[in-house]
Amino acid sequence: MKSFNKIIIPLLLLVAIAGCKDSFLDRPSQSEIAANNFYQTTTEIRLATSNLYGPVWGQWNAEILSFGDVISGNGTTGQYQGSDNNELFAVNLSASNGKANQAWTGLYNVIGQCNNTILGIQQYAPATVTTLDKNAAIAEARFIRGVAYFYLTMLWGPVPIVEDNSKLLSQPLINRIITKDVYKFITNDLTFAAQNLPLTDVKGRVTTWSAQGMLSKVYLTEASLDGKGTRNQALLDSAKLYAGNVCKNSGIALQPSYSDLFKVQFNDVPEDLFALQWAAGAEYNMGNFLNNYAPSSEVMPYKIGGWGSMKPTTGFFSIYSAQDSLRRKATIMVNGDYFPELNAAGGGYKANGVSLKKHIIGNEKDNSSPLMSWSSSPEHNALLRLADVYLIYAEAIMGSNPSTSDPDALKYFNKVRARAGVDPLSTITLDALLNERRIELAFEGQYWMDLVRLSYWNQDKALAIINSQNRTFFSYTPATSTTPAVIKPDDNPVVSVLPATPSSFQLQIPARELTSNPKLADPAVAYFK
Repeated sequence: MKSFNKIIIPLLLLVAIAGCKDSFLDRPSQSEIAANNFYQTTTEIRLATSNLYGPVWGQWNAEILSFGDVISGNGTTGQYQGSDNNELFAVNLSASNGKANQAWTGLYNVIGQCNNTILGIQQYAPATVTTLDKNAAIAEARFIRGVAYFYLTMLWGPVPIVEDNSKLLSQPLINRIITKDVYKFITNDLTFAAQNLPLTDVKGRVTTWSAQGMLSKVYLTEASLDGKGTRNQALLDSAKLYAGNVCKNSGIALQPSYSDLFKVQFNDVPEDLFALQWAAGAEYNMGNFLNNYAPSSEVMPYKIGGWGSMKPTTGFFSIYSAQDSLRRKATIMVNGDYFPELNAAGGGYKANGVSLKKHIIGNEKDNSSPLMSWSSSPEHNALLRLADVYLIYAEAIMGSNPSTSDPDALKYFNKVRARAGVDPLSTITLDALLNERRIELAFEGQYWMDLVRLSYWNQDKALAIINSQNRTFFSYTPATSTTPAVIKPDDNPVVSVLPATPSSFQLQIPARELTSNPKLADPAVAYFK
């Protein structure tokens, strides 16, 4: 398998990145490292795990919006991005889709790095490193490995499980594993992480609250897996237990300002339970590309880039209420919006079209980051936020019911709305919860995962949501003192969107992987005996 061969890498791959003088991302030179003389101290072990937060995620992070927001109908970059992007937007991916291949390869690269780190600690850390420190480091790697497998199985269903990369040398042809066992593997990793990660750590590192929050999300999803209109109550209870513990006992609160969450000055605030750690100046495919979805090179570092502006769809824009202006403006920009923080030295930026705002952080001067480039935004984008866990808690309480008025569910659900300046609800319906998640977590790679989870137990509803979406772009004319704002959907869709079918919720295995490993076409097998 070509992608798996790529993860048979040296025992430790550490990438030295400039521009992180005060960050745990500082790393030793690769030339100074050998497998048998590293992992000798707690400091060295912590350096090894720090590598799992940044460049190793480069390939996946470049596609996270494709597989969270384009395929789900929130937005797209348009036809000029080629057939790969159009297939996503049309909910009709082929096995040769390049973006799918990149996502698959990127996630297995993360897993391979985690495996190497875990085995390196187990094999080479001496007795002078305490068991507590060894387990905490292994827990970091297992947390990150669990997150990568969660993305994989949400997208592809049954996937291979690899725990030891070296075994692929003698046995490169391996089977996919049944989805139920992949989820068990993920919960095993995250449970170990929850039990062995500290309550607090330096900014940017995961803690037990990160693991418990992610566990709640995985249990909520797994609870839906066997459902035919209902969900597994025992697993819902587990989701509720872990999410509730984070909500009530972590001591963490929502960041007061929603828009600040997506500014470099507020990287790694407590709400960010797991954020990728990016540095300016990273090499191609090893940095954060998300700023390159800017609508214009005017707000890019050195005015280079901004080639793939992400445009929201008419259907996505329509779910914002007039009251929900804070989140709307922090997420997407429309004609007339003014952003003083973008191109600040030039007087700010006034939008003259419709485009993405979230992750658009401006140029090198705006971020005091002279090494920043079009492919290396220093924004530490979060893969798990506390607001997500609040909404997971409400959903776990709701369970298989069409609505809930449970006081705890309402309390945390309405905390998310209160920050946005939106009126509280007295009853949460399933539709309200799905819309709240869609708005709160838009363009963070989440909405397709929400639809897949819904499809596990209520497939008809998930299909109805997709097939009723308006995926056209739109033009926007701002309101004046005498006229209201005008929203005009485009006459023609970007591409012909096919009706989604049950098979839409499970991507095809990339063709080149099947060529390298024909066993991937075989029925999935059990992993746990």
